[in-house]
Amino acid sequence: MPDSLPRRARSGGRLGHPPASSGRDATRGPHHGLPTAEPGAGQADEDRALRVLEIRRWGTVAYRKALDRQRDLVRSRQAGEIADQLVLLEHPPVITVGVSGRGRPGHVLASAAGLREHGIEVIDVPRGGDVTYHGPGQLVGYPILSLKPDRCDVHRYVRDLEEVLIRTAARFGVEAGRTEGLTGVWVGREKLAAIGVRLSRWVTSHGFALNVATDLDHFRLIVPCGLAGYGVTSLARLLGAAPPSTEVEAALAAEFARRFDRRLVE
Repeated sequence: MPDSLPRRARSGGRLGHPPASSGRDATRGPHHGLPTAEPGAGQADEDRALRVLEIRRWGTVAYRKALDRQRDLVRSRQAGEIADQLVLLEHPPVITVGVSGRGRPGHVLASAAGLREHGIEVIDVPRGGDVTYHGPGQLVGYPILSLKPDRCDVHRYVRDLEEVLIRTAARFGVEAGRTEGLTGVWVGREKLAAIGVRLSRWVTSHGFALNVATDLDHFRLIVPCGLAGYGVTSLARLLGAAPPSTEVEAALAAEFARRFDRRLVE
């Protein structure tokens, strides 16, 4: 998911590289237990006070089908019919182009024949940013969150996603971080995780992609996120072997809930 975003928030817009603040729509306090409660009850009260985050594990889903299902979840969340959601999944090989990449066809380096040979489709998508690749071995996350009433700040939201991914990598011994002026999570000049988001009526969609055991050769088919001169890496490459995908999912879900003050529900 790419990293260049529109500078201004706009209704129904898409985001990848966030502005400092946002209006109502955009395209791009601690809880305490009762002091007199018995030991352990304070944590229980805190857990009850936290907003629910439902985890949906979709397995491998074609991109277009996942996009339709994601839109349905957004509508349901806007209507208050469901709680906040975190969708975790993988996609078959696909190249997606965000709004910033529509006028830059040169960022897809492979020919149409070459893409057909690899069985890779190119899809324009309604999120911020440029061009990126999704495929097996990559953990994709689509948070469907209402940022109301106290988190209506697009810049903060993207920084929080970065922090979730940085802390997830740290659980497996990888020291990742940010690169000034760019979105995503980096190890040196190589990107470990990409972020590209959309907000509508302060409900989020699209999200992030963490390279766990991704075939990094497929990134040679594009200019990843439209950033020439930067590389791409994965947990498998950095560690010598990929950690089990179930462990990465569990770590990421826990870090997400902690960062966004949510209570996980499977």
